[in-house]
Amino acid sequence: MAPTKPKNKNQKDRAKERLRAKNGPTQSSTVNARELLARATALLEAGDAESAAKAAHIAYESIGEKGRQAGAALSVLGQIHVELGDIDAARSFFAAAVRVDEDGLLPEDVGGGPEKFLWLAQLSEEGGRDSVTWFERGAAALRAEIQTLSDKLGSLPRTRDEQKAVINEKRRKLAETLCAVAEVYMTDLSWEEDAEQRCEALITEATMLAPEVAETWQTVANVRISQTRTEEAQEALKRSLSLWVDLPPEDPTIPPFPSRVSLVRLLIEVGMEESAIDVAERLVDEDDQSVEAWYLGGYGKYMLGGKLREKSQPADAQSWQKIWRSSRKWLAQCLRIYDLEEYEDERLQEHTKELLGSIKDELGELAEDDDEIWEDTDDEDDDDDSDEEMQ
Repeated sequence: MAPTKPKNKNQKDRAKERLRAKNGPTQSSTVNARELLARATALLEAGDAESAAKAAHIAYESIGEKGRQAGAALSVLGQIHVELGDIDAARSFFAAAVRVDEDGLLPEDVGGGPEKFLWLAQLSEEGGRDSVTWFERGAAALRAEIQTLSDKLGSLPRTRDEQKAVINEKRRKLAETLCAVAEVYMTDLSWEEDAEQRCEALITEATMLAPEVAETWQTVANVRISQTRTEEAQEALKRSLSLWVDLPPEDPTIPPFPSRVSLVRLLIEVGMEESAIDVAERLVDEDDQSVEAWYLGGYGKYMLGGKLREKSQPADAQSWQKIWRSSRKWLAQCLRIYDLEEYEDERLQEHTKELLGSIKDELGELAEDDDEIWEDTDDEDDDDDSDEEMQ
């Protein structure tokens, strides 16, 4: 949810104000609450959460807890405190925003809509059923918005295409919410008798709402994996990949980084190592300090090399050994960054060391001139070799 921008300034003036806002807000009779909330949102987007908090608090104080903009101020304060890492405060602000708009039916510019429910689902201390309850309230608000917009299609000032774009965005958000509920039923609520049936209904609706969203098909794959329906999981992952893998890196429809990290895990789990390696390499190109990207790329190469090793004759050992050498470099880089970043996933560290130990048993010690210098010029050759072997 984003508060409505000030109406008495043109685009250029507002851009200038955002730059000046870094100096911090000042309480003045000439600046109204709506402008302060717009400034707080701009500061938050710019990464200045502390200044954003000051502006939003001043706005809320001027509005009062029963003012028309109170819900908007509370939602903005919740988002700011998430960014500040104060999750307890964030929960309190979002809960207060719910009290202002219990069904999410108020206009979004005054704090209505589903976002506060979805935040509370993600920030729930209890998780499980509590998260599902908040997600369902968010889904209900989204359905109401979609219905209202559909009923008014063609009657609003915006063009019909613009209205359809807004409806489609709401449908994508609803599909994302349904997938999040399915994930809860596969984890915290997997013990419930109807968990599988609920997941099936959720992913069916999600794919009908947003078949063009890659993350929807990832969730389908995750459900199929839990059902040990591997071939169907593979098909879902292929469909997910087909929606973005050939797009340029800057395309906004490419799934976010964490989603693609999860995708690599799923690809490895269903034996699609080559696709997993391709995605991992793109991740490393975007963020070469990602411990998980290096780990998953190395793990994918390890698994692919293991497959080739089982199928190859002794005379063909060079192909899988080459892939394992590349895997060793990726895994070694993972551990280097793990230490530098003081990463805290001990299971990932232990598994990385286990994989390196297995490679060492087959290939011996890492050469001295290869130990401290990261240089993976063989990757493209590895991929070519693996393609030939798999064929």
